Formats: sequence, C-alpha cells, structure tokens
Amino acid sequence: MEGTSHAYGGHNGSEILPPRQGMVVGAPRPAEVSPVGMVHKVMAQPAQSTASKMKGKVKETFFPDDPFRSFKGQPLRKKWLMAAKYLLPSVEWVPGYSLSLFRSDLIAGFTIASVAIPQGISYAKLADLPPIIGLYSSFVPPLVYAVLGSSHDLAVGPTSITSLIMGSMLQKAVLVSPTAEPALFVQLAFTSTLFAGLLQASLGILRLGFIIDFLSKATLLGFMAGAAIIVSLQQLKELLGIIHFTDKMDLVDVMASVFQHTDEWSWQTILMGACFLVLLLSARHVSMRWPKFFWISACAPLVSIIMSTVLVFIFKAENHGISVIGHIKCGLNHLSWDKLLFDPKYLGLAMKTGLVTGIISLTEGVAVGRTFASIKDYQVDGNKEMMAIGLMNIVGSCTSCYVTTGGFSRSAVNHNAGCKTAMSNVIMALTVMVTLLFLMPLFVYTPNVVLGAIITVAVVGLIDVPAAYHIWKMDKMDFLVCLCAFAGVIFISVEEGLAIAVGISIFRVLMQITRPRMIIQGNIKGTDIYRNIHQYEEAQRVPGFLILTVEAPINFANTNYLNERTKRWIEDESFSRNKSELRFVIFDLSAVPAIDTSGIAFLVDLKKPTEKLGLELVLVNPTGEVMEKIQRANDPHNHFRPDCLYLTIGEAIASLSGEANMATP
Repeated sequence: MEGTSHAYGGHNGSEILPPRQGMVVGAPRPAEVSPVGMVHKVMAQPAQSTASKMKGKVKETFFPDDPFRSFKGQPLRKKWLMAAKYLLPSVEWVPGYSLSLFRSDLIAGFTIASVAIPQGISYAKLADLPPIIGLYSSFVPPLVYAVLGSSHDLAVGPTSITSLIMGSMLQKAVLVSPTAEPALFVQLAFTSTLFAGLLQASLGILRLGFIIDFLSKATLLGFMAGAAIIVSLQQLKELLGIIHFTDKMDLVDVMASVFQHTDEWSWQTILMGACFLVLLLSARHVSMRWPKFFWISACAPLVSIIMSTVLVFIFKAENHGISVIGHIKCGLNHLSWDKLLFDPKYLGLAMKTGLVTGIISLTEGVAVGRTFASIKDYQVDGNKEMMAIGLMNIVGSCTSCYVTTGGFSRSAVNHNAGCKTAMSNVIMALTVMVTLLFLMPLFVYTPNVVLGAIITVAVVGLIDVPAAYHIWKMDKMDFLVCLCAFAGVIFISVEEGLAIAVGISIFRVLMQITRPRMIIQGNIKGTDIYRNIHQYEEAQRVPGFLILTVEAPINFANTNYLNERTKRWIEDESFSRNKSELRFVIFDLSAVPAIDTSGIAFLVDLKKPTEKLGLELVLVNPTGEVMEKIQRANDPHNHFRPDCLYLTIGEAIASLSGEANMATP
C-alpha cells in the first residue's frame, strides 16, 4: 500500500516501516523540558452519570449541528415561527419575496423547463417507462421541493443515473418485459419510488444521513463514469436504428448486440443522429468555453427536438426507418396510489430497487445542493434535504412519478440562469404543466434518435477524467476503489459495480480500524518536540526510551495487532546493535480518542512482558475517556501508578531520566 505523509507524523495506510537507523542522542537536558519538580498531574475528566454520557453521545451522533439551540430563551410565538421555518424552509424566503427576485426566477424557470421537457421524455425511455411519466416527474416533485427544500439552486426532476438503475434492476429481475406487460412494469416503478422516498425521509427524520457517506467521492466518480458509458452504449439502439437490442447492461453484451444486428442499421437514422450529436456537442463546447453563453447548451435539447420533429413531419421520415415517439395523451398526473403493488411476489424487488435508487438519488441531490450552496455562501441542511427529497418521492409515487432528485446538469443551468429562490422550480413545473395540457400532440413525430443523442450528450459530463487523475495522484487506494466501481459497472452490472465499490471502501475502513498506525517518535534536538522519526530526519531517538504512538481508537478489533506489533518493536529495540540499553517504553495516547474494555486489557497485559524484560511501561497524555477507564481499572488492582502517567513526553523523559540517574551508583 502506498501512502502520503501528513503534518503530524506517520504514513497513510496501515503499513509498518522498519526502524530507521538514525542517530541516537542523549536525553534532553532538564532545562529544555519541565523540571522534575514541576511534572504536571494527569487529570481525569469531571465525573458524569451514565445517563448524561449517553445523552451526550446521542446528541453528537444524531444532532451534531444542535438545530434547536436557537430556540433557547425565545418567546413561545417566536418558537412556533422558528419551527415553521425549520420544517418549511419556504416560509423563510416567501415573506420577503420581491418582483426583482421573481424576474430572476422566472427567467431561470423557463430556462430549466427547456432542459426538463426533453430530459423528462428521454430519461423515462431510459428507465423503460412511458415518456409521459418523465414529464409527470418534472411537474409534481418540483412543487413539493419548492415548499420543503432548503436549496435555492437545486432543480428537481428525473436523472440519467437513477433512470438507468431503475430500468436495469426491474428489467433484470422481473420475468416480464416493459414492452410485454407495461402496466406491471409501471406499477413496480411507482412502488420502488415509494420505498425510495420512505427510506430517504426516514434517514432525514432519524438524522441518519451519515449512512450515505459510505458512498465516497472515489466510489461515486467511478460509478458515474461507468454508468455514463453504459447509458451512452444503450443509446446505440436509437442512434443506429436497431430494433432487436439486448436487455443486458454490460459492455460485452451491448457491443455484441450492436454488431450482431448490423443488418438493422439504418443510414437515415445514423445520419440524423450524427447531425444532432454534432449540434448538441458543439453547443456544450461553446457554453463550457464561454460560460456567459450557458443558455446555448441549455436550449440546445429543446431546439433539437423542435427541429427534428419538423424534419420528420415534412419528409415523412417515419416511413423511412426513423422511429418516433408516437401519440401521447394530454393531461396532468393521474393519482396512482391504487397502482402501488405490494404483492409478496414482487415486494422484495420493489424494496431492493427503492433502496438502491433512493441512496444514489439522495447522495446526488444532497451533494449537488451543497456544491451550489458553497458557491453562493449559504447553508443547506442535509437532513432537511433528505426529508424534502423523501417526501417529494412519496408524493410522486402517488401521482404517477418515478424517482426524482436534484440533477447536476439541470441545477447548473438553474444556477447559471440566475435563480434566486426555489420559485424557479415552481416556474419550471408550471411550464411543464402547460406542456402536459396543450402541447403533447406536437411530440408525435419526435424521433427517438434525437432523444438518444440528448441522453448521450447529457451523460458525457459525468465522465470526469481530471478528477480521476487527481485521485490517482492523491491516493492510490482511493483510485483502486474508483477503478473497481467503473469496471464493475461496465463489465458486470450497475448494481453489482456499485456494491463492489462500496464493499472495497468498507473493507478499507475496516483495515484502518484493525490495523491502526503506530509510529516511533524521536526528539527534535534543542526542543521539547517529539515527532515521527520516519517523517522528520532531525527527529532522533532518545537513549533508553522507546516512544510509541497509536493514532486511532484502541478497541477489540485492533488489540491483537497492537499487542503483537508492540512486542516486536520492543524485541527489535532490545536486541538491536549500537543502541543504548532500553529501559522505558512510553505509550503516547494523545491521539487515542476512545478505548474499550479490550483496549484496557491490552494496556494491562502489556505490562507483564515489559516487566519480564526489566522495562517500565509509561502512559502519556491519556484523553478524558481513556483516563477515566484507566482509573476504573486501577481501583481494584492499581495497574498504573501515578508515577506511570505523564502529561507530555518531555516531562516523562525528564522525570524518568532524573530517577534513572539518581538510581545509578
């Protein structure tokens, strides 16, 4: 394993470096450290009841931000108002809403609607759902989020990744295809959306948002890039005009299907697809090169749909091998709670799909919201966002919508268009509503190849090569996680690729817990500073002392490793040549925030082999919790006398050196 050094000594990862054969200097002179007579006593933290400790731990675990601290000392009426603002963030900005703010939100709303309409139709097809459901999902959920969400910039709707995951998981597990039994497929999509929303809302209400932190940046980067490639390859069906295309999602099967059906390739479809791909990619390039022209890429999908629809209508291209969407009914969302399917035969599948899509969409939405909040310098409450996204999907599942969240591309357009509040989501939803009521007949001749081109260009931005290179430079293990997520998605499947990456990330965390860093410290000459001898060349060993530091909690998972490693270091030091005789083993506990009963047993048991070798074990600067448990262990047996506990390494060495000199005849 390869790691980097940090400012406080040690190496990232759990590797152990051999002792450096450096100079051995004499112990620091007493004048350089605290005199023996001024050794500071190690104090325990003030006594607390078990109930008080549990209360503190629960508060720090679930309420680290202490959201209700501002309620203290406020009159009852103000408390009610503050509670309303906490539960409904829109209450905070609605009273001060002005015409100038509305003007900005109006422009932003119309702009993201021009993106939302083609994306809604395209992403629904990506999930193997009727196109109208994609538009339904861009109407109701944004209205719910505008009331409950705390982000000003998040633009809500279906996204490519969640659409891909939902379509692939349902299609892979269900014995019926979305074309053979579309009604059942739609029911399963709505039910999965309900479970996704319940999970998301529960995480927010119970303040368990730290669960989504298991999806690290490296995991998401590799997963998104792999999913983007799979999404793009799936669009070859539309871009080449293939009729019989594989339902599988891995790279090998998709490419095999492409070349096994070359007789179905349509040159008319390929020509139209290539032309609109060039148009969309050119618009994207212009907007990236000159950010003030962001509206070009924002409007390009809608312009492409209008142009292609007109061309198909004029030249009757549907009769020449170019497939079209076909007739779509006008009308708003239908209530769909009666379509939720709780049949035991499909319940496990719906829950599994809801779990995966819920976690992914929640991670994406919260990350995007925080990104733009940091740009505009305002706060986004992660737990509020979870509740808002969860309730949005619960309501959506009952109003003919599938999983939605705040997508990066749509939110970036919203941000660049100058949105000021969540009202831009309302404007977008109202624009989609008008489309649903009056404009659906205009999409009859919209070619599927253009929708495929729109999806392909939309997911290109998910492949972030510079970020992957940065991870490679920073941390090779993180890059391995990223690579495994990427390879798993494109060669196995979307959900298995994600599971592999999360598994590797968790394994890495477990390795860091079970194999914590231990370092040998030395003294920087002329100072009272002690640092890692492998990091600082000027850090030199103190004769007669082995100074060890553990940089992690000590618990049942790592005590065996720490015991074996410490004994080996003592043996190496005791029998190494050209070293003065070892007399003291100093255990620096400054970086040990917590310890359990196994950890205390490890410290007690460590005294026996050190005493057999004629060595004395000394503990330095145990933190509050550690010191409290040491005291409890001392009560019946007095394992650690007060003269074995020191506040700093410098004081320990000065005191012990003085005692050793006095004991020498």
